[in-house]
Amino acid sequence: MGWFWAEQEQKPTPRPACPMHRSTPPDFSKIPGSSNATSDNDVNHLNLMFSSLPQSRAPGQSTRLPTERETSSIPRGDSGLWEYPSPQQMYNAMRRKGYDDTPEDAVESMVAVHNFLNEGAWGEIVGWEKRFGGGVLSALLDARERDGVAEREREGFPRLVKFQGKSREMTPKARMFQVLGRIYPERFGGPPPFDRHDWYVLRQGGREVRYVIDYYSAPPEPTGEPVFYLDVRPAIDRPSAILEIAMVWGEDLWERASGADVRRAAAEKAKRESS
Repeated sequence: MGWFWAEQEQKPTPRPACPMHRSTPPDFSKIPGSSNATSDNDVNHLNLMFSSLPQSRAPGQSTRLPTERETSSIPRGDSGLWEYPSPQQMYNAMRRKGYDDTPEDAVESMVAVHNFLNEGAWGEIVGWEKRFGGGVLSALLDARERDGVAEREREGFPRLVKFQGKSREMTPKARMFQVLGRIYPERFGGPPPFDRHDWYVLRQGGREVRYVIDYYSAPPEPTGEPVFYLDVRPAIDRPSAILEIAMVWGEDLWERASGADVRRAAAEKAKRESS
């Protein structure tokens, strides 16, 4: 879901922003000589993002797009909060990436969806970190005690240090589900994720951990609104991540086997109907 941290024009200190999903990135090798093609000097290869994006109109642009940027709820690695790109910056980025057919009147909706998905992804990460940010052993404590420790000792954390968009690199989990979908289409069938991100998160004490996010699209709602699913989990690049995933998977399995999830859903439905 991401291409860049956009920066405001002519600012001495770069201002961060977040990325935009696109399901099929263009092949720039097929756009020889295009003024929109990206050169090595334009992109930070650590994050695969543009080093800067203007707020001015693109050549031939007829629609006026807002230049205001929305502040996210996602803490930066050093201080403050990340900022999302403005619709004008988003449009400039898409043009610069070779998407010359991007409808100008759809950019604001794209930005809104992009911001919504980023906030949802961060909410999932915060849930993981609330439980495992202090380590696997602390996650075994009583829930109330664990929450108290989190509040006292991990205030201000986690924080997002950086991210990398890797839409062309399917995760092993997504690849496995594609194989299962061909064998058991009724149970596992479905399109592959349209994007993948790796988010690098800073924990209390300076430890950096990586999360993997697969972005899936689903059939729209009857009202026409798009539907997306995010699969957010720790990257299996450290032994503790395996334990974290196993603990969550085991609890989910036990809830389904014991019927706790059904009872909870019924209680929530009854509560809604009585209110």
